[in-house]
Order: sequence, then structure tokens, then C-alpha cells
Amino acid sequence: MRHKVRVGFSAGSEGTAAVTSEARSSKLSRVCCIGRCRMAPSGHEGLWTVKPGCPSSIMGKKSRVKTQKSGSGAMAVVSPKEMMSLIAELLQKCSSAAASAGKEWEEYLQIRGLVERIRKKQKGMSIVFEGSREEHFPDLMSWAKENGASCECFTVANFGKEGYGLRATRDIKAEELFLWIPRKMLMTVESAQNSILGPLYSQDRILQAMGNVTLALHLLCERANPASFWLPYIRSLPQEYDIPLYYQQEDVQLLLGTQAVQDVLSQYKNTARQYAYFYKLVQTHPTASKLPLKDCFTFDDYRWAVSSVMTRQNQIPTEDGSRVTLALIPLWDMCNHTNGLITTGYNLEDDRCECVALQDCKENEQIYIFYGTRSNAEFVIHNGFFFQDNAHDRVKIKLGVSKSERLYAMKAEVLARAGIPASYVFALHCNEPPISAQLLAFLRVFCMTEDELKYYLLGERAINKIFTLGNSEFPVSWENEIKLWTFLETRAALLLKTYKTTSEEDRSMLEKPDLSLHSRMAIQLRLAEKQILEKALACGRAKRLYFQKNLEEGASLPCYEESDIALLENTEADAKLPVILRKVEEGQEIQVDEDSPLLNGMKVVYGTNAEANGERDQDDNVSTDVNSALASMGGSSQREEANPSEWPQ
Repeated sequence: MRHKVRVGFSAGSEGTAAVTSEARSSKLSRVCCIGRCRMAPSGHEGLWTVKPGCPSSIMGKKSRVKTQKSGSGAMAVVSPKEMMSLIAELLQKCSSAAASAGKEWEEYLQIRGLVERIRKKQKGMSIVFEGSREEHFPDLMSWAKENGASCECFTVANFGKEGYGLRATRDIKAEELFLWIPRKMLMTVESAQNSILGPLYSQDRILQAMGNVTLALHLLCERANPASFWLPYIRSLPQEYDIPLYYQQEDVQLLLGTQAVQDVLSQYKNTARQYAYFYKLVQTHPTASKLPLKDCFTFDDYRWAVSSVMTRQNQIPTEDGSRVTLALIPLWDMCNHTNGLITTGYNLEDDRCECVALQDCKENEQIYIFYGTRSNAEFVIHNGFFFQDNAHDRVKIKLGVSKSERLYAMKAEVLARAGIPASYVFALHCNEPPISAQLLAFLRVFCMTEDELKYYLLGERAINKIFTLGNSEFPVSWENEIKLWTFLETRAALLLKTYKTTSEEDRSMLEKPDLSLHSRMAIQLRLAEKQILEKALACGRAKRLYFQKNLEEGASLPCYEESDIALLENTEADAKLPVILRKVEEGQEIQVDEDSPLLNGMKVVYGTNAEANGERDQDDNVSTDVNSALASMGGSSQREEANPSEWPQ
């Protein structure tokens, strides 16, 4: 019997992490896929925030390595003292307290200005491989075959706008095992510990705590080694990426007003801080100074390594199978994304990563895999592409019950019994209905009167009533339904007003033929957010009118029976289990550590300062206007955004 490790969340891609071993009783494996983690151990929050992986980008060439030349044909000459002064200034700027509301863009410009000064002085100092990326693929395939990977039924090919991917050289059936990569080919935190980076790893707490940082530096050290075992793989990696770290300032500016911009600005700040920290370490630490990075460690080098790891990392079992570790998986990470299911797992018995076909694939067709249930914001920020037909797209919405509210304790208790925090980042979805069972339950409690709260708290069957909160078939009251859908309608309308352009203007901009790739992705993301909010607004309005009609006509309120299993389900939304048994949302903050397993290499942690649309300075106005809308219907002013310090840590 062959055993594999199934690394996954117990309740969908965002649930509680779990690792299990199971007999491989079918061809279909459902484990790790192109990477995505966000790890920031206590004391290092923000130092490193990496996410999903996807390889629809670009790659490098043979063993000929050269150092880039400046425009004059000579190496750039920079005074060490001058460079250290700039690095110190950058580290100080990036380590300062978070910018106040409305000042994030100004801070970004200051950090970017410092980085550009450093990049200018480092021009021509990075190591690059000669030749086009395509020239390296034959070496990659040969290296993979020599080391036990399966390469018989596909080749690497260019698929135009999708970039490079895998093309089938024969017909492949769905669930057929077509690709495996042995452990020795993987670049992992474990291999980093056994490399030239090992001595520094044993002494530096950040490297020990943050595997993705370790993997990035491991990649840079191996790239600088002409005898590296992984050189055929490293040469095949993209020389540049399409994530926002590579955007021009005007491209990033197109995201202002969106919920994604906060993550984009944080990503840049964190990367700059990491670079400054490790540059200083390499120049001053006795062990670090022995690395091949001492004389050549540019910001562009680090950005490249960060991007390579960010777009490709995954978690696999350690050699003894006792925990998981981060890894880069050569060749397999060439697969591009489409909708479907996870079809990649790790076979512990054969000690290799295995992938079965997601669907039937004819000869000469592209072989796809499924990266996981990611939003387009995640794809753009951490993968470098926008997926037009994303069935899992969503936008964040921050909601909280004010601690100063008279009914706070009662509402918090009802929510706690349902397994829902009193303040949280939820999500509005692109599908119908736009809200999940968890968000429906939260809004119902949020809008409850004192008598309604008592009904769900008191009595011998009170706990059973809690389970109906996420079920659309069992309203609390017609008045409660009217309030919650009015709230959603008003909230969506106010969020739409925070954008600097309309949907029509965005569509018009996308028709311009001279639009750059990065500008196009930024506008596509901006438009996608608006479309989800517009759908939520329309849904809220329709539901409000429906329940107002029921109230006016004196319709009887549906009541549940104790034996009715449907009370555990929300037949409209995506709830198939009691609310209390499931995690709140894709947008939920989840504390993670390096030893936590991932489904599809994914972890989600939205920062404690996460805001709907990333506009903290607008949030109080939104709260006030929504409360006014509720008050105009006879409801008390019940909603107030939680302070960041009140958010779950």
C-alpha cells in the first residue's frame, strides 16, 4: 500500500490546518499546490508577507553567468560608507510605526524614493544569465530526467498571454499520474540548512522563524554558485515578475481607493525592510559575510528572490514526515492555473511530489492545475496575473460590534456561541448570494433587538436556535431581515463611493490598446472589486424589498422543527455544516506558524489594520452613515468599527 501525505484545511481552503496520512486508494491526490503562505511570527510582523504561487511568468539560460554592466560598460562604483548610510536610512524608515490613516501613499513614495536611489547606485551589479529563458528549458528537462522526475508526456511551451506552461505530448486522462518530482530536486528550508547558508541559519532568529526568508536567501546563494546542483532550475526561473513589486509608480497609483492597495503598499514596505536588514547583516555579521552575497547583493537581486519564492513556494512534509517545510518544486511549478480541484500530493513512501491530471488533456493541449480558492486580489498581488473567470473572487469587508454599545455583551455572547468573533474581516463573494452563512449570521445578530437577543440566549433549546442563524430559511424576524439587508445595501453603496472611477470608466480604459500589462491588471482588479460590490448592493436592495413586502402583508414567520436537519444548513449560501463547526470566512485572520500545514500551500492572514477598501480614514464615515440608515428605520445606532487594537491577534 502506498502512502501519501494529505496536507489540507479541514473545512475548505481557509479552515483549520491539519496533516493526515492516508492510503492512496485512488489516483486523485488533493494536496499542496502552487504556494501561498503568509508568515509573521511574533515580534516580526510585517517582515515577510508572501502569498500564492503561480508560474505563468518568465525564466533564464545556461551555465554562462555574467555580472550586469552599467550603461557606460563599467561596473558601478559605490562607496561602502555611502551605501550603508542609505541602507540605514531605508531600514529606519521601514521600521517606523505604521503610517497614520491617509498617509500610507506618502510613506510608500518616501520608501520608493530611497529604494530607487539605492537601485541607481547598484545599477549593473546584479548577476544575470545570458540568453533567453527559452534556451534553458532543454537543460531543465534533461536535469529533471537525470534525477528521477517524470518528463515523458509533456514539454515546456509558450502559451502567449498565459506565458510558459506544460504542453501534453500525448493524450492524458483525468486523474492520471503524469508528473512526479523526487525530494532531492526540491529546494527546501532543510536543504538551505545543509548549504552554505546553514551556519547563518543556526544563528539568525529571523531565518529560523521564517522559512520563506530562508528560501529566498538560499536561492540567491545557489544562483551565485556556478557548481550548484539546482542551477538548471534556477536558470529557468523568470528574470522578472508581474507582481506589484515590479510595478511602476503610476501603475500602483491606479489601485488607490481599492481594498487591494493596502496589501500592495505593505508588500513593498516589507520587502524593502527585509532587504535593508539582510544587506546590513551580510556586511557586518562574521558568519553572513562568508556568503557569496557580500560583494553582490542588490535590491533587484532580493526582489527577484522574494518574487520567485512568493509565486512558487509550497509546503511539503519533512523527510521524517513529522512536520512540514517550505519548498520550491522544479518543473511542476511551470503549470498554469484554471478552475477545478487540488490534484497534487506528496507520496511519503516514494518520497516525491505527485500530480495527477485535473482533466482530460489531448496531445498538444496545455496541462493545467488548480492553485486554490484565491481572490483576484491574491492572484494579482502574489501571483502576477488576473484570472478573468475566477469563481472564487471576493472583496473584504470589515465589520464589528462596538464595545461601547449597550447590547454589546449580549451580541458578543450570541456570536461566540455561533463561533463568530464580534469584530472581523468577512468577504463579499462574486457568486449568488454574495454573503456566506457566517456573514448572514453576524448581520442578524448585529441587527437584533434586546428581546431577540434574549430569545437566542435563554431557554433550554437556545443552543439549537443558534444553529439557525446562518440559514436563510429561518429569519429572526421580518424587521431584522429588513435591517440587515438595508445595512448591506448601504455599506456596499458607500464602499463604491470610495473609488476614484466608475465601472464604466474602467471598462473604457481597458479598451485602450496601448495599456501596459501592469496597468491593465490594476484596472481589471479595480473593476472586479466594484462588480462584486454592485452585486451585493443589488442583492441587498432586492432582499430588503422582499422582506418589506412580507412584513406589510403579515406573512407568517417560518419556524424550524427540532428534527429538521435543514436548520444546520444555509440552502442558499455555501454552508453545509453548523456555523459553529466552520471557520468564519476566507477573510478571517488565522494565526500561523512555519509548522502549520497548508492546503494548496495556502494560508490567509489579513493584518490587524485591514480595512474594507484599504481606506481607514473613510471607515468612520461609513459607520456613521450606515448607522444613520438603520436609525431612520427605527433601529438604534448599533454599528461601530472596531479599533485595530481590538482585532483578534
